[in-house]
Formats: sequence, C-alpha cells, structure tokens
Amino acid sequence: MNLDLTGKHALVCGASQGIGRAAAMELAALGADVTLLARSREALATALATLPKIHAAQQHTTIPVDMSDHTELRAKIEATTQAQPIQILINNSGGPPGGPTTSATPDDFRNAYNQHLVAAQILLQAVLPGMKVSGYGRIINVISTSVKEPIRNLGVSNAVRGAVASWAKTLAGELGSHGITVNNVLPGYTQTQRLEQILAERSRSSGKNSADIEQTMLASVPLGRFAKAAEIANVIAFLATPAAAYVNGINVPVDGGRTLSL
Repeated sequence: MNLDLTGKHALVCGASQGIGRAAAMELAALGADVTLLARSREALATALATLPKIHAAQQHTTIPVDMSDHTELRAKIEATTQAQPIQILINNSGGPPGGPTTSATPDDFRNAYNQHLVAAQILLQAVLPGMKVSGYGRIINVISTSVKEPIRNLGVSNAVRGAVASWAKTLAGELGSHGITVNNVLPGYTQTQRLEQILAERSRSSGKNSADIEQTMLASVPLGRFAKAAEIANVIAFLATPAAAYVNGINVPVDGGRTLSL
C-alpha cells in the first residue's frame, strides 16, 4: 500500500489544535511538507515545533490568518502556492455556536457560511492550478456526521455542514479527470475543545452536569467512548495518500458507529 507523501505539500486549516493539529502530524509523518494555518501565531509556532521530519528535504511552515478575512486569506495562500504548489488541502474550521435554528440570526448564518463554505471556495481556487499541474490533488473536508443525521441544537452548524458536503460532492465530479479527489470526513464525538464547548452549552441549556451529559452522549456510541483526535487524523491522512486514489466524492463517518444511517 502506497502511503508515501514525500514531495507532496499539504495545507492544513485549523492546525493549531485538535483534529487539525493531529492531521498535520500524520501527514508530516508520511513525508509531506506541511503548512499549518490558524489564527494564533503563538499556537501555530507551538504546533510547528512538534511536527516530525522523516527526511532531510522536508520543510514545514505556518500561515497565521483568520479564515473570515477573505482578502488576506486569498493573498497569503496565493503567495504560498507561488512558492510551492499545494497538492493536499485539509479544510477544517471550528463549528459555529450551538442553538436551535429558530433562534439563529441572519448574521449567524452569514458568518458561518463565510467561515466555512466561502473560505473553502477561496482556498480551492488558490490551490487548484498547482494540483492540476501536478496531476495530483486531495481535498479533504472535516465536517460533521450532521450531513447524514442533523444534530439537535446545532441548527446553524447543520445547515453549513450540509452545504459544504454538497459543494464537495459537486467538485468530486468536476475534478476527478485531473487526478484530484474530494472527500469529506465526518468526525463523531471527539476529545477536542469543540466537544468541551458542546458539553458546556448542553449543560447550560439543560441544567444537567457535564458528567451526566457525557454518559448520555456515549450511550449512543457503540464503541462506548469518545474518539481521540489522532483517530480522525488517521483517516484524513489515508485519504490524502496515493493508496486512496480511487476514493472520491464520499462522506466517511469516523464516529464509533454512532450514525444510524448508512
């Protein structure tokens, strides 16, 4: 099985923590040059220092930028691709605040779509020329199991994640002939800051303590535990490799069996 990413350049969004940082670690361990993107310069520097290098030519770097600042995002990614084309794009961004759809404001939706779908489109257009020239491209979107089964009290997130999933499926049909695949990874309950945020929100809205809410959540997971970020990252990294060349346009739940639909 060919898992070698030597000579490939990966851009990982949301890479300073959680699933993004874990994915960056796995891609680097397979030989890719990795560029970490996130808002915090300090957190990026910390993450950069932990990335493995398995060969002498391997280089890693960072891009501090807010995904919602589209002008700066486009400029920085275009500058990066001019220096070194990107063959692997990991779209990963923190989810919007929880709450029912009925209480969400129009700005809540606009902000979420700008951070996720619009930013992903900007990144796509910046990296696509390099992927086409390389004859190799992997676009992997870290979204949510909500694209299969909407999650209660995550109204805005459900809407934007579904939009990204449909965007990805459309791209898979448009880009396959160029050797570019587009897939979605759907994490289940994963031990990250996002999970802590969801637990806190559910605790506030229900009046229950976090431990009880955790047990309720885990009762729906056949494996009976939360995922580690590295377990999600393993699937992301596989989809980025030559071994996954014929996997295109799919949603891959990594959720311990929690999603009930096929």
